[in-house]
Amino acid sequence: MTFRDLNGNGVLDPYEDPRRSVAERVEDLLGRLSLPEKAGLMFHTVIEAGTDGKVLERPGKISKSPTSDVVLGKHLSHFNVHELGSARMAARWYNDLQWLATRTPHGIPVTISTDPRHGFVENAGVSFSAGSFSQWPEPLGLAALRDPELVRRFADIARQEYVAVGIRAALHPTLDLATEPRWARQAGTFGHDPKLVTELGVAYLLGFQGAQLGPDSVACTSKHFPGGGSQKDGEDAHFPYGREQVYPAGRFEDHLAPFPAVVEAGTSAVMPYYSMPVGLVVDGEPVEEVGFGYNKQVVTGLLRGTLGFDGVVLTDWELIMDNHVGDQVLPARAWGVEHLDAHARMELILAAGADQFGGEECVDVLVDLVTHGRVSEARVDESVRRLLEVKFRLGLFDDPYVDEDVAEATIGRPDFVAEGHRAQAASVTVLHREDGMLPLRPGARVYAEGVPAEALAELGEVVDSPEDAQVALVRLGAPFEPRSDLFLEAWFHQGSLDFPPGLVHRLRRIADHCPLVVDVSLDRPAVLTPLLEFASVVVGSYGTSAPALVDALTGRIAPVGVLPFDLPRSMQDVRDHPEDQPGFDDPLFACGFGLGLPS
Repeated sequence: MTFRDLNGNGVLDPYEDPRRSVAERVEDLLGRLSLPEKAGLMFHTVIEAGTDGKVLERPGKISKSPTSDVVLGKHLSHFNVHELGSARMAARWYNDLQWLATRTPHGIPVTISTDPRHGFVENAGVSFSAGSFSQWPEPLGLAALRDPELVRRFADIARQEYVAVGIRAALHPTLDLATEPRWARQAGTFGHDPKLVTELGVAYLLGFQGAQLGPDSVACTSKHFPGGGSQKDGEDAHFPYGREQVYPAGRFEDHLAPFPAVVEAGTSAVMPYYSMPVGLVVDGEPVEEVGFGYNKQVVTGLLRGTLGFDGVVLTDWELIMDNHVGDQVLPARAWGVEHLDAHARMELILAAGADQFGGEECVDVLVDLVTHGRVSEARVDESVRRLLEVKFRLGLFDDPYVDEDVAEATIGRPDFVAEGHRAQAASVTVLHREDGMLPLRPGARVYAEGVPAEALAELGEVVDSPEDAQVALVRLGAPFEPRSDLFLEAWFHQGSLDFPPGLVHRLRRIADHCPLVVDVSLDRPAVLTPLLEFASVVVGSYGTSAPALVDALTGRIAPVGVLPFDLPRSMQDVRDHPEDQPGFDDPLFACGFGLGLPS
C-alpha cells in the first residue's frame, strides 16, 4: 500500500498505517517521541503567514520567532494563525508549513487554529474581520435571529472555508453569558439567555465538527469555562484591573449551563477563562481565588470530574510569560499567582489538569520541570495522548495538504457571501419607529453619516447637509472609553455605555431639520434613552454592512432580529446591576424585543 513515511525509515510503522485504530497509532507514536518532541506538542502559539505564500522566517507583528525555529527547533505543531491574504496565498502558505513539518523527526503534521474570522470585529486578541471569507453578523447577530438551523448552516459554511485553506481547529464557540453590559467581549457571544446560548452553541459545534471528528471536521475549542461573562464592573480579564469574576446574585449555575451540553455533543477542547473567581462556592466548597486555568477545583474537579470531559484543555493565551509587542506590554494573566515564577506557574497549570499552554513557546521550562522531577513524564504523556488523538482523527497524518484551486473556489463563494449578506440584514433589530417611517421609500434626499454614498443609491439623492435632506441616516458604534496603555487594550471597548452629550446634542440638531434614522452597532449594550427623544427610527445591528443595512431599512430583506440581551435605561442601572444576573428588572428594551417592519 501507499503510505506517508513520516520518519523516513522506509518501513510502514503502526502510527503511519491508516488501517489501524487511532488508539493504536497514538500509542505507537507516543512511545517513539523524545521529551522535547512531547513538550512541543503542549504549546499552541501565534503564527503569521508570509504574504508570498511562504512561511515567515522572521518574528512577525505579534509572533515571536521565525517559523523554522518553532517547528524544527522547538517541535511546536499547533498554531493560531492571524492575518491571512488571498485564498490561494493562504493555501500555499499552509502547504509550505506542512512541508516544513515533514523535516521533524517523526513528521508530525501541523494543526492550524483561528479565532473567529467571518464577522466585522477586528481585534488581534479576539477575532478578525472576514477579508476573503464570507462575511456574517457577529454571534450576537446570529442570536438575534433565534434560529439554530441557521447557526448550524453558518458553521458548516465556515467549516468548508476553513478546511479549504487548512484551518482545522476553531478557538470558538464562545459560550459566555453577556450578563455584564460593560464587558468588552459580548459581540462573540450568543447573548445572555442560558437556554438560547446552549441551543445555539450546540448547533454551532455540530456545524463545525459534525457528529464526530473526521477528515472534513474543524475541531472546536468551547470557551470560556466555566463561563466568563460576570466580570467585576465589566472590566476584561485580559488586563490586571479586570482579573476578578464575581457572582453577587449567586447565578454561577446559569453561566455553567451551556458547557454540559457541548461536552455531551463532543467538543474537541475546552478553554478556561483568565479570570479568578471571587467568593465562589461550588457544592459547598469555596473555590480557590486563582485564575480558572490554574484552578484544579474547576478544571479537574468540575470539568473533568463532574462533567466527565476527557478532551483537550487548552489554556487561554499567555498565562505564564509577559507579552512584549513593540513598546507595549501585556502582563502574564497569572491572576492570583502573580508571585510565582514561570516554572511554578506551569507546574500549577499542569496540576490543575490543562493539556496545552496557549500563546506560549517556552518549551524549555516544561523540559526543565520534567528533568528535575517536578512534573512526571507520565503526566506529560497524558496530555500528549489527547493532543495526538485529535490530529489523527482529523486525518492530518494521512493527508494534511490542501488544493490551491479548491481554496480559491471555496473561500468567499458567491452563494456563501449571499447567505451571509441576508443574515446581516435580517439580524437588524428595529427598536423604535414612528408611523410611516419604515420601510424607507426610494426617491428621497438623504443626508448620511457612517454610510458610504454608493450604498445609498437606491434610496435617492445624497445631500451634504441635514437642512437639504428629507431623511437622515446615521450609523453609530456603541459608546466606550478608549484606552491604550497596555497591548491589546485599544481594541477592547470598555467603560461607560453613555453617548457623549455633545454627540447627542448634534444628533438632536439633525433631527430638527429632517426625520432621523439611527443605527447603533451593538457590540455590547448602549444606553439609548436620550436618542428616543428625537430619533424617528432607532435600530440595532451586530455586524451589518452598509448595503445590508439599507436592504433591511427598505424592506428588501425584512429586519426580523430581536435583542440577544437587555438594553439598560441608564448607566446607574448598569452600576446597580449584579454582574452575573441575566437581564435587568426594568430594562429600556428587553431581551427578545424587536418590532420588525409594519405588517
